[in-house]
Amino acid sequence: MIRFRFHLSRLLALASLSAAMLAPLPSQAGSALVLLTDFGTSDGAVSAMHGVAYGVDPTLTVSDLTHQIPDYDIWLGAYRLYQTANYWPKSSVFVAVVDPGVGTSRKSVVLKTTEGRYFVGPDNGLFTLIAERDGVAELREIDETVNRLPGSGESYTFHGRDVYAYVGARLASGAIRYDEVGPLLPSASVVKIPYQQPVRKGGVVRGIVPVLDEKYGNVWTNIPKSLFDELQIALHDKVRVRILHGGKQVASVVAPYENTFGGVAAGKPLVYMNSLMDVAVAISQGNFAVRHHVGSGVDWEIEVSKASSSRK
Repeated sequence: MIRFRFHLSRLLALASLSAAMLAPLPSQAGSALVLLTDFGTSDGAVSAMHGVAYGVDPTLTVSDLTHQIPDYDIWLGAYRLYQTANYWPKSSVFVAVVDPGVGTSRKSVVLKTTEGRYFVGPDNGLFTLIAERDGVAELREIDETVNRLPGSGESYTFHGRDVYAYVGARLASGAIRYDEVGPLLPSASVVKIPYQQPVRKGGVVRGIVPVLDEKYGNVWTNIPKSLFDELQIALHDKVRVRILHGGKQVASVVAPYENTFGGVAAGKPLVYMNSLMDVAVAISQGNFAVRHHVGSGVDWEIEVSKASSSRK
C-alpha cells in the first residue's frame, strides 16, 4: 500500500510537471517591442516609454533601435526602420516616433506588413520604405478613446509615451488584438515621402544617397546590386561615380569595384556592396563623406557608370 501511494504520488507529480510544460506562457511568448525616436537619451523621455511598456507587461522584451535620429528627420527614421526591421522576428512590434506634427491632425496608425510585423507611430512618412518593400497587409488608425495611457487625455505633446508605447506594448504582449487598435484605413493611404527611385538609363544608373554610414563616412545609395549588375561591371573594374546636391555636382571620382575595403590601399576610394546589398562608395580607412563634403537625404543624387564607357 505504501509502495502504491509512492508510485501514485510520482505519477501525479509527473502529470503536473507535464501540464506545466505544455501550458501556454503568454508573456514569455510575447512579441519583441522595438523603439526608435529622435528623442536622444539625455533626459527621461525614452525611460518613460520603457516604463509605460513594462507597466503593460513587466516580462516584455523591449529593445532600442536608436534614439539618435536627428531632430525631425522623418526620412532618416524611415531608413533606419528599413535597414533593421527584417532582422527581427515576424511578429515584432516597432514603435517609431519622429513626429514634428505631434498633436496636429496627422493620423496615429499601426501598419501591419504582409509578413506580420507591426509599425506603430504617426502617419507622416515614417513608414515610406517599409510599406514599399514589405507591403501593407492592413493599416489601422489608433482609436485613442480606448487605446491611450489612462490619465493622459489632456497631454498633447508626448504621443510617444501616451499613445505609441502604450499601444505597441499592448499589441506585443497580446493584451489587445490588431483588430482592436481602431478602424481600418485604405492600405494605399500610407503617407509616403517622394524620392528618386533607382533607375538605369543606358550606361548610367541613378539613385540617391539615402543615408551615410555615420561612423566611417561611407556613402550608401538606394541602388540595388541587381540594377548595378545590369552595367556589366566586373570585380576590379573602374567605376565612375558622380554625386549631386540639388542638381549641382559635389563630387566625381573613379574607383574600382571591390568586395572588401582591403581591395585597395589605405586612403584610396572604392565602390562596394553594403550590408543591404546596395551600392556604396568609401575610402579604405578613411572618410569619404568628410573628404568630399557629401551629405544624405532625398535631395542628394548619385550616378554610377562604367568608367571605360561613355555616359549617355
